[in-house]
Amino acid sequence: MRKLFFAFVMLIVASTASAQRLPNVLLKDINGKAVSTDTLNNGGKPFIVDFFATWCHPCNRELDAISEVYDEWREETGVKIFAISLDQAQNVAKVKPLVENRGWDYDVLLDPNGDMQRALSIQSIPYVFICDGKGNIVYKHIGYTDGAEAELIEKVRELIK
Repeated sequence: MRKLFFAFVMLIVASTASAQRLPNVLLKDINGKAVSTDTLNNGGKPFIVDFFATWCHPCNRELDAISEVYDEWREETGVKIFAISLDQAQNVAKVKPLVENRGWDYDVLLDPNGDMQRALSIQSIPYVFICDGKGNIVYKHIGYTDGAEAELIEKVRELIK
């Protein structure tokens, strides 16, 4: 029985130790304010991080689809969305107008040098992950098909149960 208990404790420690957390990368928001990514949080509630680019049509469709239901999601679960643009420096000026024209009510950050992208080994976009209330990355999704946003909110609902 003691060996079984020890094995169980080691399994819990191993799974906790392997939880991926947000890396410490310094980005700027669309208004020029510096933000350290390891401080992103939602007051103990889950949050979503969505990597996109202005030129990426699936990314824009996904963020548009989420925007349509975002108020409902926030009311139901308290979830917050951080959208991180991977546009390179020469295209960064296009991000804020895109966000404003589409009416996206997200916290938008800029990663023009790809620092966050490299830190998380992101190879393609759209790339979305969900963090639990402690900042642990608990779910990842690459690509977008119409309706895929429903899976995101289901994962958030599971986290707040």
